[in-house]
Amino acid sequence: MILALDYFFYVLGAMLLMVAWMALRDRHNPKRYSSATFWALYALIYLAGEQLPPVAAGLVMVAMALIAGFGGVTLGRYGERTAQERRGSAQRLGHKLLTPALLIPITTVIGSTLFKDVRFDGLFLLDPKNLTLVSLGCGSLFAVVTACWLTRSTPLQAMRESRRLIDHLGWAVVLPHMLAVLGLLFTEAGMGKAVAHVVTSYINMDVRLVAVAVYCIGMALFTVIMGNGFAAFPVMAGGVGIPVLVGVYHANPAVMAALGMFSAYCGTLMTPMAANFNIVPAALLELPDKNAVVKMQVPTALPLLLANIALLYFLMNL
Repeated sequence: MILALDYFFYVLGAMLLMVAWMALRDRHNPKRYSSATFWALYALIYLAGEQLPPVAAGLVMVAMALIAGFGGVTLGRYGERTAQERRGSAQRLGHKLLTPALLIPITTVIGSTLFKDVRFDGLFLLDPKNLTLVSLGCGSLFAVVTACWLTRSTPLQAMRESRRLIDHLGWAVVLPHMLAVLGLLFTEAGMGKAVAHVVTSYINMDVRLVAVAVYCIGMALFTVIMGNGFAAFPVMAGGVGIPVLVGVYHANPAVMAALGMFSAYCGTLMTPMAANFNIVPAALLELPDKNAVVKMQVPTALPLLLANIALLYFLMNL
């Protein structure tokens, strides 16, 4: 392929390295050395991830966790425009300010649908195995260029704003990256078998409604703990979904999997561990309560979880 996903990893790594350099030079940051080290280590994961031995990559993530855990990632000064300048720019541009944001989903959809089979000299234009992600990367770059053109800003100012946003998000930026591998780790550790042993030993799974409830509630609870429905799915599917719902009650695997993931998403709504959904928006909006998003979503999540239990109970054999 011409545009591979790895190229965008390098772009992201270069941006993080620039953030680290800017943090190091920021004398207004009380912990500029530790902040710079944190972002430089994260940049290393993207720039040399495949070349790093697994142990080295693990040590890098542990070091990042220690830096963040001891409060080593702090805010600095970002060369922002004054409030009057921002207000004037917003009034001048009006709804055009939405153009860069809209470019990202539009480019992603166009790239993943219309350009999936485009080739030049026998090479795919976009990485066919990661079509959506590559299209998303292209859309993000187009959005940055368009934003600079609309606001008459420089790429350096765009990097300053990127660093300001990343610093406000802090360690939450890294959390989805770490949580993404939890499902695999728990599967390799035999967590699914352990869950199956516990639920069959202490809960009467001979009642179909109980089995369905255990599966759906377990999906939600594991997601609350791990912050990622995809990490919870192999545990509960391997422990209850496949051996009990499919093996004993002959549930349709597609229905079991789909409603199980919907139940997991109910857990996503109720946990700060799902940082990209619940902590990041609070940071972006600069809300005084970091858990404000979670508190607003709980009254919606609980009825939805009950609805998923009912749906799986009645639809599992379709």
